[in-house]
Amino acid sequence: MALTQTASAPLCQAPDPEIRSPKIAFPSGAVDCHAHVCGPASQYPYAQERIYTPPDATLESYKDLLKMLGVDRAVLVQPSVYGTDNRAMLAALNIYPEQLRGVAVIPSNLQDITDAYLEELHSAGVRGIRCNIVDVADKSAELPIQNLKDLANRIKPFGWHLELLMHVNEYPDLAKVFENFPVDLVFGHFGYSHAKHGIQNEGFLGLLELLKSNRAWAKMTGPYRICDGGLPYLDMRPLNDAVIKANPRRLVWGTDWPHVMVKKQMPHDADLCDLLGSWVVDENLRKSILVDNPCILYDFAAPN
Repeated sequence: MALTQTASAPLCQAPDPEIRSPKIAFPSGAVDCHAHVCGPASQYPYAQERIYTPPDATLESYKDLLKMLGVDRAVLVQPSVYGTDNRAMLAALNIYPEQLRGVAVIPSNLQDITDAYLEELHSAGVRGIRCNIVDVADKSAELPIQNLKDLANRIKPFGWHLELLMHVNEYPDLAKVFENFPVDLVFGHFGYSHAKHGIQNEGFLGLLELLKSNRAWAKMTGPYRICDGGLPYLDMRPLNDAVIKANPRRLVWGTDWPHVMVKKQMPHDADLCDLLGSWVVDENLRKSILVDNPCILYDFAAPN
C-alpha cells in the first residue's frame, strides 16, 4: 500500500524514558506481540514518502524495555516509515532468533516477489505480512479484497497470517467480505475502531463474528489510539470485554512501543502492563493471551 505523500514528516514524541517496572508479574514466556524497531536512522534511513518521523527506537533500547517489564519474547512489526524495506527488522531477528518473530511488509506487486525471498523471510523468523489500509493515498478507494486474497494465497504455503491495520468500523460487511479467506487474519488495535463508535457498530460486530468463528485474531494493543480519555482509558473497556467474550483463544497483547504518532500524553509501558492486569484479572486467561496464543500464532516454542 502506498503511503500518503506529504511535504513534511513531523517528528514523533519519544517513549517515556522513566525506568519503572509494572506491579503485575508476567508469566514465563510472555510475548509482546506488537512493537517496532526504528533506526538508527543513520544506518536504516526512513522512506521519503513517510507521514511521520520517529525518534530512534533501537533494538538495544527495546531489549532494555522488555527486561524492565518482565517480558521474555516479542514480535516486531514492520513500521510504515520503512515501507517495504525490512532490513532493520530482519537485522533484529537475526540477533535474537529464538526470542523474536517478525511481521513484514512486501511490495503490492507480487510479481516482484520471488519464492526465494519469501523463504528468506520465513527462515529469518517472519510469520506474517502486514497491510496498511489506513495510511493510503486514496481514502475513497474500496477495500482491495482481490489483492489481499492474492497475497494470502501467496503466503499460505508458509503458514503465515495477514495482519491488517484498518478501521473496522468503516466496513459494515467485514465478516462477509472476509468469508472463506485463505489465511488467518490479524486485526491490530482492537480493530482500530474508535471507542465512540461503540461495540454495536456493524464493522466491530463483524470483527467479533470473525473471532467467534476462528477466522481472525485481534491484538489488544494501542487503546490510547482509539479513545478520547487518558489512562485508564475507561471508554475502551467495553471493546476489551467484547473481544474477550467473543473468543479469548484468538487474542494477543502488545505494548505498541515506541508509540509512534501519539498526540496525547505518552503512556508508560509499565502502566500499559498494569492496565492489562486490571482488564484481564483471571491469571489463566492472562497466560493464554500472553503466552499460549502467541505460541500458536507466531510459532514460538512453548516455555518449559
